[in-house]
Amino acid sequence: MRILVAEDERILADAVAEWLRRETFAVDVVYDGDAALERLGLNEYDVVLLDRDLPVVHGDEICRAIVDSGTPARVLMLTAAAAVRDRVAGLSLGADDYLTKPFAFAELSARVHALMRRSRPAAPPVLARAGVRLDPARREVSRDGRPVALANKEFAVLAELLRAAGNVVSAEHLLEHVWDENIDPFTNVVRVTVMKLRRKLGEPQVVQTVPGVGYRVV
Repeated sequence: MRILVAEDERILADAVAEWLRRETFAVDVVYDGDAALERLGLNEYDVVLLDRDLPVVHGDEICRAIVDSGTPARVLMLTAAAAVRDRVAGLSLGADDYLTKPFAFAELSARVHALMRRSRPAAPPVLARAGVRLDPARREVSRDGRPVALANKEFAVLAELLRAAGNVVSAEHLLEHVWDENIDPFTNVVRVTVMKLRRKLGEPQVVQTVPGVGYRVV
């Protein structure tokens, strides 16, 4: 689950990114419209948090580009303009939601989660397979009824594997959807995270390695 934060107020942008990373999202941050277009051309995002008044390339143009590209990314427009006509204009451009500044981070999170649900196929509220149960809303995991404490990345990797419903998930997919663009594509972080996940879930192992392909929950 990957998010692009495009916001020219650097302190706000970095604070939003840190907040969302604590919720296990992979977050990339840019501070102007030109950089936003560059990232959108390189990566696939589930949600874009888009400041409407971006410098270099205006946020309205970014929103139009996202809509015209046909990408499934959902757009949450951020702006200090609170008038009804401004909200209507933003939504008319193709934005999926509109949040005025200042805002509470808790509300931002709720809106992001709502947009995530719309950007992906419907999934059960609780993910379960092979005795493993993951509740995204409560951030709880159990194995055969035994609570399992996971770090954020371990939780996110397990969620991706469970969503695949037994299908193989590649390491590249996990890097793109669990980590942000700063991760080294040649790192062994996926293998290490899966190893820790297996140890915490216990025996018999349920996370299977498919050599040369990826991982799945069996």
